[in-house]
Amino acid sequence: MSHDRYGPDILSAGPTRHHRPPRTSREQPAETGLVVEDVETGWVGAVVRVEKSGGQHVVVLEDRRGRTRTFTLGPGFWVDGAPVVLVPPVTRTAPARPTRTASGSVAVPDAPARVARGSRIWVEGKHDAELVEKVWGDDLRVEGVVVELLEGVDHLAAAVRDFRPTVDRRIGVLVDHLVPGSKESRIAAEVVRAAPAGTVLVLGHPYVDVWQAVRPERLGLASWPTIERGTEWKRGILRELGWPADEQADVARAWVRILRSVRSYADLEPSLLGRVEELIDFVTA
Repeated sequence: MSHDRYGPDILSAGPTRHHRPPRTSREQPAETGLVVEDVETGWVGAVVRVEKSGGQHVVVLEDRRGRTRTFTLGPGFWVDGAPVVLVPPVTRTAPARPTRTASGSVAVPDAPARVARGSRIWVEGKHDAELVEKVWGDDLRVEGVVVELLEGVDHLAAAVRDFRPTVDRRIGVLVDHLVPGSKESRIAAEVVRAAPAGTVLVLGHPYVDVWQAVRPERLGLASWPTIERGTEWKRGILRELGWPADEQADVARAWVRILRSVRSYADLEPSLLGRVEELIDFVTA
């Protein structure tokens, strides 16, 4: 006697057994743009919005001709040929606020900027200022510290005289290439000697340019290239890296790329980090 693998005759007496279980509906969030078919009416449309009406959630569907109809959320819908129970879309929570600033300090959410202090931090150029702003900007606003451009260190002594610092109105200066025996170190020493005690602090990093204070790994380098004396440093760096270097605009674009690679203090060399932190402490004391 052979076995009928298709099941019993549907016309014969007795209960009929189906070899396939009935399809069950799954919950489907009614996200905007989801294409849905209402089983009862055959209406097919994309979800435009979900809203409350008469104490219950309804979904508005728009068909391909731009017509809309409203249906009650729940069972009775198909998506991609499968039965679904439409439910309200998942509410997305706002991303958690950072607990630390880019400098590693404890973040103070929604803190208003403090009225600017009389004390100032001076940096040599625009790139220095932008790097300090990116990493320490939140801290400086909370402390009310303004960073100003010095446009080079050669006229530092005259700028300090014009500012007339006091113990309540101090100047912290960040200088490039501040190494023993350099022109910058001699100028710094003269300025500090001439100013009233405790009113001016000149610190610096050993790099030719603040670009080098960015860890080379952030740009995919093992180390920053060495540029021969007498070559314009930034243009020389760009040529060594194979980046455009013919115009000043090329230098500007390169700096944007370098600055964009900096996410936090961890992407900077310790020899810059410590100096900036010390200057902030000095002018806020």
